[in-house]
Amino acid sequence: MIDQASAEPTVLLVDDNAQNLKVLYETLKDRGYRLLIANDGEKALTLAKRHLPEVILLDIMMPDMDGWQVCEHLKADPATADSAVVFLSALDDMDAKLRAFSLGGADYIAKPFQAQEVIARVSTHARVIRLERDLQQRNRQLEGDQTRILNAINEGIYGLDERGNIMFANPAAAMISGCGIEDLIGRNFFRLHFRAGQGDVLHDFNEDLLEAAAGLPVQATCHQGVAEHQRGVTFYRMDGSSFPAEYRATPKRDGEVLSGAVVVFRDITVELENEQALDDARGMVQDQREQLAHASRLATTGEMAAGFAHEVNQPLTAITNYARVALRLLTAEQPDHALVVQTLEKIEAQSHRASEVIRRIRSFVRKPASGKDVLSVAALLEETRQFAEVDARNNDGGVEVQVADDIPDVLADPIQVQQVALNLIRNALESTRSAGSREPVLVNVRVADPGFVRIEVSDHGVGLPEDSEQRLFLPFFSTKEEGMGIGLTLCRSLIQAQGGEIGFERPESGGALFYFTLPVAQTLAEAGEA
Repeated sequence: MIDQASAEPTVLLVDDNAQNLKVLYETLKDRGYRLLIANDGEKALTLAKRHLPEVILLDIMMPDMDGWQVCEHLKADPATADSAVVFLSALDDMDAKLRAFSLGGADYIAKPFQAQEVIARVSTHARVIRLERDLQQRNRQLEGDQTRILNAINEGIYGLDERGNIMFANPAAAMISGCGIEDLIGRNFFRLHFRAGQGDVLHDFNEDLLEAAAGLPVQATCHQGVAEHQRGVTFYRMDGSSFPAEYRATPKRDGEVLSGAVVVFRDITVELENEQALDDARGMVQDQREQLAHASRLATTGEMAAGFAHEVNQPLTAITNYARVALRLLTAEQPDHALVVQTLEKIEAQSHRASEVIRRIRSFVRKPASGKDVLSVAALLEETRQFAEVDARNNDGGVEVQVADDIPDVLADPIQVQQVALNLIRNALESTRSAGSREPVLVNVRVADPGFVRIEVSDHGVGLPEDSEQRLFLPFFSTKEEGMGIGLTLCRSLIQAQGGEIGFERPESGGALFYFTLPVAQTLAEAGEA
């Protein structure tokens, strides 16, 4: 076939009179056309089908097959139907012209004709037909591209009319629905994919569409023009089985008139299973994190056991001594009741002191239920400092906590945050002692980036190795000779679970500074309201 985009327009001249053909040929030659000649109807049809001319100049009065019959055959054949047929005839009456146009003729020129008239009309029709063919070619290309795109999409696509009948379906829609495309076309979307009542098939949509489909997915799009997007909706297949789906429905309009909807949907069975598996994995990780944190607390408590025993032993010894004094006072001939009362009050005070030490130990060691509370940073760090007193004495050091008055409360797990803070303080005490310093470890609290509080723990040790940036928080890496390398890894995991960050810096004054951040409770509350 000739490339219509690059070849010259083709004009077919049809007349049984050789002189007329010669005049037409001389009129149109050298004007940029490829000219073909036929002296009867049969030859004209053969040339037209082979060369697909843009314009056919057709005489009416011809033997065997006249121009009317030739035009009918041309218009009946899809290959030549778009050619512009221009009748040339000595018949100049209105009836002949009306018949020419009724048969599909594009123009009518009466004989004898003027050369300039023929040139102008042929030029116009050739240009129009060439543009129409170019447009049709582009439309075919676009339709082909559209078909390829729709066929390649994994999501099902329906084109619905205003009553929900399926007018178009792509291969993915057929595969998801468990049938062929031909089985989907003409079927009602609502009746196919949904059930009413206790799983019954919906009633005949041809009669009661609005009542039956009320409240169903896509119904508002088809009848009210409301775009929809839902996830986790139950769709049914052709065989009656169901699947969870996500869909988007967009109204389809012809101008201002609502004419249906375009529905894009997909089966999310595997996706939901993966999400559930991911949730289960997250829960398992959280359980493992809590178990590891609990084991770490037990190990820390074991390391601090001697100090805790000393702390508990002091009030218990005092209670024993005060009890002996009280007994002696009560067995005296004239008991001093006021002194007995004072002694008993001291016994009570020491018992509270011992109870408080044990309470702190139990709260630190216990495995808490997961959950975040609104916390006072100052109160939490003060309790942590008391835990660290044993390590401070063992390392001949001290701990100073500095918290500004305007520090807001945070939202976090108190036990896990306290575990992180205690771990950093103990590390700082050991590092300070190893450097031969008796300067106290400084715990400073300040507001960091908007919405976060930053807790910093500074020591007076020898600092961190230059190559520790990339490895310090990795499992089993430690700067201690006897360290297992899981303390900072666990700290990072616990702080990330709170929504914060953890890191370190090298102060110019020496030593090391570790920090972690916690989200401000008020900020989270405001975000939830928004």
